[in-house]
Amino acid sequence: MSEDHLAAIREVDGSGELDDVLGLPDQLADALWRVETASIGKIEANGLAVCGMGGSGIGGALARAALGSRLTRPLRIVRDYELAPWATPDSLVLCMSYSGNTEETLACFEGAEALGAPRLVATTGGALAAAAREAGVPVIGIPSGLQPRAAVGYMFAIAAQVAALTDATSPIQTEIDGAAAWLTENRDSIVARSAEVADALAGSIPLIYGCNLTVPVAYRWKTQINENAKQHAFTHSLPELDHNEIVGWESRAEAPAFSAVFLEDSDQHPRERQRARLTAKLIEPGAHAVLRIETEGDTRTARILWGVMLGDLVSLQLAARSGLDPAPIAAIDRLKAELDADDGS
Repeated sequence: MSEDHLAAIREVDGSGELDDVLGLPDQLADALWRVETASIGKIEANGLAVCGMGGSGIGGALARAALGSRLTRPLRIVRDYELAPWATPDSLVLCMSYSGNTEETLACFEGAEALGAPRLVATTGGALAAAAREAGVPVIGIPSGLQPRAAVGYMFAIAAQVAALTDATSPIQTEIDGAAAWLTENRDSIVARSAEVADALAGSIPLIYGCNLTVPVAYRWKTQINENAKQHAFTHSLPELDHNEIVGWESRAEAPAFSAVFLEDSDQHPRERQRARLTAKLIEPGAHAVLRIETEGDTRTARILWGVMLGDLVSLQLAARSGLDPAPIAAIDRLKAELDADDGS
């Protein structure tokens, strides 16, 4: 691995988040083992609801994209305090919270009990693990010591494997194993690519555009840039952005410096590829930079995880260019403290 591309990150990375990002392949393998050793068995359900916020919730969205047309039953993502009004007792509710203390996920765990739906939990501990054990709900344990957002490999693999336990899809364990090996082999090239992308985006506000497979990857890029680089980033998806956001680029004379990143995929619809090419061409005159990046890998899972690893590294590269330690999330910590102290009056 070329340490030249990582030296600046290591200078500011007090908590070792870089090693956690580079450890994504190891997370995948360990997550598969943890699901297997939980000895959960098949679960009768007509679908799966994955409840989680932030870095815990993104795993479900990435798993849904990786499974794609292999899904034969619904896989829904819940980022809220409540399950959907149309949720039924026949759906499995997977509550994922790295800390085990995410209040929205705890509320969904209680809501699933009231609904009479079967439940599973994935966490390091906290109130969620305690509530699950008291209720006799199986817990898939996750190792502590990571930033919650850095546990994406665990959350992705667990969500994908649990979906298979409900017969909502065929298992993709072999595909996950292959993706982990592929990421390890290509780690140096991903690191080098992240430095190039960060160089192009530095000094601008990135707008990350996904398409089909890459929509949750684009969202992951946005949130990692927010948390690690402490800066704004926004996301949208093709073809919808061509029906609204593209017009916003016309006000470029008055706007701050924006860059556009199109995350494309070899399996995307031909018209979506055409839209990406033409949209990039149209907005380029008013952009700080326009990048078109095609995911790499032989499978949907490999390409998604390649995009995740690249985006995570880009966020760390941007943090280093600003001399910022990526770990602290002062605004989130402050908000949680104020929520705890607020009596609602």
